[in-house]
Amino acid sequence: MINNINYSATRSFCSSIGVGTGSCSTHGHSHGHSHGHSHGHVHSPPQQQTEQQQIQIQQQVRREQFKESLKSGAIPSLNDFLKTHVDTQSQIVEQQEHEPVYPPYLDAASHQDEGRSVFVESYGCQMNFADTEIVYSVMRAAGYTLAESAKTADIVFLNTCAIRENAEDKIWFRLSELRKQKKRQKTVVGVLGCMAERLKQKLLESDRQVDLVVGPDAYRSLPALLSKIDEQEGQTAINVILSADETYADIAPIRTNSNGVSAYVSIMRGCNNMCSYCIVPFTRGRERSRSVASIVEEVRQLSREGYKEITLLGQNVNSYNYTDSADAMDGVGEKKPDVLRPRDGFNTIYKSPKRGVTFTELIDLVSQVDPEMRIRFTSPHPKDFPDDLIELIKRRPNICQALHIPAQSGNSDVLERMRRGYTRESYLALIDMIRRELPGCSISSDFISGFCQETDQEHQDTLSLMDLVKYENAFMFMYSLREKTHAHRTMKDDVTDEVKTKRLSEVIDRFYANLREKSKLEIGRRHLVLIDGVSRRSSDHFVGRTDTNKKVIIPNVEVSSQHDSNVMEQIKPGEYIMVDIVDGSDITLQGRPLSKSSIVHFRELQQQGHQVNKVSELY
Repeated sequence: MINNINYSATRSFCSSIGVGTGSCSTHGHSHGHSHGHSHGHVHSPPQQQTEQQQIQIQQQVRREQFKESLKSGAIPSLNDFLKTHVDTQSQIVEQQEHEPVYPPYLDAASHQDEGRSVFVESYGCQMNFADTEIVYSVMRAAGYTLAESAKTADIVFLNTCAIRENAEDKIWFRLSELRKQKKRQKTVVGVLGCMAERLKQKLLESDRQVDLVVGPDAYRSLPALLSKIDEQEGQTAINVILSADETYADIAPIRTNSNGVSAYVSIMRGCNNMCSYCIVPFTRGRERSRSVASIVEEVRQLSREGYKEITLLGQNVNSYNYTDSADAMDGVGEKKPDVLRPRDGFNTIYKSPKRGVTFTELIDLVSQVDPEMRIRFTSPHPKDFPDDLIELIKRRPNICQALHIPAQSGNSDVLERMRRGYTRESYLALIDMIRRELPGCSISSDFISGFCQETDQEHQDTLSLMDLVKYENAFMFMYSLREKTHAHRTMKDDVTDEVKTKRLSEVIDRFYANLREKSKLEIGRRHLVLIDGVSRRSSDHFVGRTDTNKKVIIPNVEVSSQHDSNVMEQIKPGEYIMVDIVDGSDITLQGRPLSKSSIVHFRELQQQGHQVNKVSELY
């Protein structure tokens, strides 16, 4: 029996893996009373001499390979050091490409389950929903089946968000609901993701509501941790190690909730920005980019499966910078010797990294996979919008002209306290450049109301910024203090909840007032709408989105074929329909379908002068 095992990595962003009995040895209920003092030693049964000799030979080979790679000038990754540590401590390890190395008692490949079902509930950002697809893939590969609902599942995972207190409150409430099912059906309950990374042991100490706590970089270990729980009733497990290398590049996601039209593709993980209010660097770790080849191949596969739109995902998606291998440069060009710097007028608190394959170069390659597949990306940082990215979007019709450019605040002093790396003026200069080069582009943003020391005048500056830019979409929240962040350590959360609520209400009202004005100006415009599916409100209507990410409702009627105007055809999900906007009185636009079309066809019509939209009226 393993009472408590800690496995520590050599980086400050790495935490520990532990498996405990009872309520976990750190709860005060365990009879082992290890309290985290174990150093990763695993006392395995005696092995035959031949096996020991084989292990020693494998260890020696790996050590020689490691030495040779250093001689050749290669830079070792964190996993290289972890492998050496595992060799020393446990004397057994499996070499697996693309995979972080865990101790032998967490070797996922050796733990298979037959028939038990699993269900994952996802909360928070798009990255969490993409991670859920990775979790399903890991679990199915280990022999688990996918349940249709939490009520029928043997194992329920909550994939969580920790960015605001309200997000965590939802999880605590959901855990209290699952507690009844847990007692009645002996359901295994696990907490995954950012909240797991932030709260760790506290979740296991929560009145036995949680059996398993796993951070966002440790999903490969889920089957092995579940097998440890199965060994004894009441046993709990935790793995919250943060990896410097993990991107899950070799795992094919299982898209259980996909409409078959749109899909997420994760391209990088983590964040280096260290904004003073943000917990993400502490729950997701440092930035690391997935290989170019694996991303392009996943996009090709989605194209073969008939998907018409993908969204490239990352905590700081446009800071993508793949530097790991010269092989990744095939088709991109020679590796550049310079560093990757932010846009002029923007800065970072971290040292500029060596330049590899940039986001502009990646999205260039991705957009060439299928000219009829729309490409979106989120969530970016304003500092990582170089001119060549804007120029590429301008030239490539399947890269959507809908850009998320989070401002957070409209006041330079607040932005400095937030450590955003830009001023109001530099942000507006970026917006002005985008408006010049992409006059029909829609822009969305994030806003935080009531950040530390925010005055009423600083709040008014945010409202005036909203009036200047006139955003098409916005994510608006009042500030929620998060432990470990720079603001938590150095600032006082001195804006009252009453004032925060009032200011947030004003931000929301201003956003919708501006949006309604812009929606009215859409009347008479012609858009290419990708049909997502049947409207939830009426089976007589379809819902779709424009290139600029505006939702449009159209009637379910026959339209003319793209190739022959005399031939009428039914509209189907996943098709591009040319639509005239007839009503913009509400936030959702109403359209009249004209004919089937395509991205290339619609661009040709625009260039021929068939498109008469007066986009200048919108701004």
